[in-house]
Amino acid sequence: MDVASSNSPQLPTGSPSPARALYPVRARLRDGTDIVIRPMEPEDADREQAFVRALSPESRYFRFMTTLRELPPDMLYRFTHPDFQRELALAAVVGEGASTKFIGVARCVADSDRTSAEFAVVVTDEWQNRGVGTRLLCELMRAARAIGLRRIWGDVLASNMQMLGLMVSLGFELQRAPDDPLLRRVVKVF
Repeated sequence: MDVASSNSPQLPTGSPSPARALYPVRARLRDGTDIVIRPMEPEDADREQAFVRALSPESRYFRFMTTLRELPPDMLYRFTHPDFQRELALAAVVGEGASTKFIGVARCVADSDRTSAEFAVVVTDEWQNRGVGTRLLCELMRAARAIGLRRIWGDVLASNMQMLGLMVSLGFELQRAPDDPLLRRVVKVF
């Protein structure tokens, strides 16, 4: 899923970037580890590419539904230059300064109806099952509500049982994807 397309509609907004005003946020994981969730920035290109390269082939496939090993330059640019008028892109990070490292990324892009958005989330393998995905999705939903979205949705591979379990635990409704029996559409209405 490429949720950062260049022809996405503008999100409803009352200020230049209402979602950015919510961040950064410090969060404590279940194991007591502190992380920071913050907006994606243009300066994050190297971190984003390193993050994607560090994902296992299975995690990359579950996220992108293809076998890419790294982000092509145009996708890397779009992912690290989000237009906060229509896109939300959040990174979960550990470390400070030069040692800052992405451990998870969540993003959404508004649909043409301007009340809903497609989302995607991925957590690096070593940080899975520690609450990073849950925190990222909760923050993404908080930001989506703050800018007036009423619904987020995503397509998940039916074989990605871990992600489907997370979706159920967060109150998402699971549906069959309209055009692909190998996908499940997950929907959360606010």
